[in-house]
Order: sequence, then structure tokens, then C-alpha cells
Amino acid sequence: MTIPISGQTLSLKSIEKINELSGESVNVCMQCATCTGMCPMAQEMDFSPRKVMHFAQFGLIERMADINTYWKCASCHACSVKCPRGIDIAKVMEALRQQVLRTSKNYIEPSEIPAEVIAEMPQIALVAGFRKFTS
Repeated sequence: MTIPISGQTLSLKSIEKINELSGESVNVCMQCATCTGMCPMAQEMDFSPRKVMHFAQFGLIERMADINTYWKCASCHACSVKCPRGIDIAKVMEALRQQVLRTSKNYIEPSEIPAEVIAEMPQIALVAGFRKFTS
């Protein structure tokens, strides 16, 4: 079911998909912003983790399509550890990344990385980056 609201679409299916992929319930979030206060990457993000959780609660996937927040998430779990509701927000960010990657759209293109850069990078960093940013 979708509900149009001022140029956006609230999608119950999107909320269910995020909950399914993450194993979390975004509706439990009470918008306290503890996640944003704990996030070491918040300064680098287009929207704070709190705002992304707010968009996720309403299924506003379209609104989150071109933001960098879930790509910048370091998956350090600092937000999850301090969440008073026990939500693993890092898992929600991973679910949002997965939704993009499942459309076969890579966030980075491995073939465009210069050979010199690849030669200098630790292999574990390359593998982790490719797992996180490519479909």
C-alpha cells in the first residue's frame, strides 16, 4: 500500500522490506537522536542517522535514494550500543545499502580504480569495500 503525501510516497512495503532485511523494527525508534550523537561519521553525512531512521519509519525510500548517509556509515555500532530502544541502527543502514545494491547499481565501480591505488591498498580493505559498495 502506498500513500501519496506532498510529492512523496509513503510505502508500507518499503518499511516491511527494511525491517525484513535488517531484522529490526524501525517503528520502535523514538527519535531521541542518541544515534546521531554517538556517530563518528555524522559530520560527513548528508542526513543524520536520526533523520534516516525517521524517513525509514515512514517508508520514504525515494527521499533517501541519493543521500550518502548509509554509505558513510562505518558500521562501528556505536549508535546501536547506546540506542535506548535497542535498535541495531547499523543493520538498518546495511539494509538500506542492500536495497540499492539489489538494483544492480554499484556505488563504486572497481574497474575505474587505478591499478596504482589497488596495489597500495590492503587486500582486506579492497574485499570489504567491494562487499559493501558493489552488487
